Amino acid sequence: MASVAYFAGVVACTAPRRPSRFRHCHPAANNLVSSGRRSHQAIRVTNGVNMDSWEKLAAPVAVVTGASRGIGRAIAVALGKAGCKVIVNYAKSGMEAEEVCREIKESGGTAIAFSADVSIEPEVESMMKAAIDTWGTLDVLVNNAGITRDALLMRMKRTQWQEVVDVNLTGVYLCAQAAAAVMMKRKKEHFAMKLCSEFHGSFWLDDLLQGRIINIASVSGIIGNIGQANYCAAKAGVNAVAPGWVASDMTAKLGDDVERKALETIPLGRFGKPEEIAGLVEFLAVHPAASYITGQASTTAEMVLPVDGGLSI
Repeated sequence: MASVAYFAGVVACTAPRRPSRFRHCHPAANNLVSSGRRSHQAIRVTNGVNMDSWEKLAAPVAVVTGASRGIGRAIAVALGKAGCKVIVNYAKSGMEAEEVCREIKESGGTAIAFSADVSIEPEVESMMKAAIDTWGTLDVLVNNAGITRDALLMRMKRTQWQEVVDVNLTGVYLCAQAAAAVMMKRKKEHFAMKLCSEFHGSFWLDDLLQGRIINIASVSGIIGNIGQANYCAAKAGVNAVAPGWVASDMTAKLGDDVERKALETIPLGRFGKPEEIAGLVEFLAVHPAASYITGQASTTAEMVLPVDGGLSI
């Protein structure tokens, strides 16, 4: 992958979805979007990017993996409030995912909770197909799902290593591949449509029609961490937004001594908030000003945007 928010576009996956996985949390009958009939005429900006055009655009469809808790929850809620139709992915936390959907609904948005293990290809395909079947398209993918199985390298079991790599790295590959196929297919269809019409849509509309994929990694992939050889290796394998210490159910399990030592390493002197990560992701996913951002180059050939309170400086 070559960017933090890169443009791609995917085969409408053929794997059958399981009805029990698919939970509507907001009536969508009147909100279905036909991939070939988006409201192109809603925006007619020809002089650069119109920052106000977002409100006029047909609601983008976003899939957020690992969205039932922590950073993923904050991202899903932020995108929902920004006007996206959101698939709230979860692996085991179904009740929490439904709560996220309800929060999005209360803000006036639309969301569906969908159970899928991102390390299992048929389940990923089923999730992407759910977006297509329900709303006719897929505009944004946020690869946020991640797990930890911490142990010192000498004591780490093969299963601990593999489980983390399967979800945190292979899961990104599977989701990005499935989403990119949908986005690229739609991009070609849109290009053909433009050749056959006199439509001159906005730069922002054309950009969003290509799709955006955003990966959530970790500052651990940049600077490493004791007892997390598997986690650090997996998070270093993607170009992404890289959160540092963020208050979540994971950090809540830390003892007071570990928390104190962690805070000593952060120049800002506090843990981050999930909403602070979500704000950057929302910007990359749906804001017109982010349309020319494709990554951050560094001397180590990484493309990462750290959000860590200065930890990796």
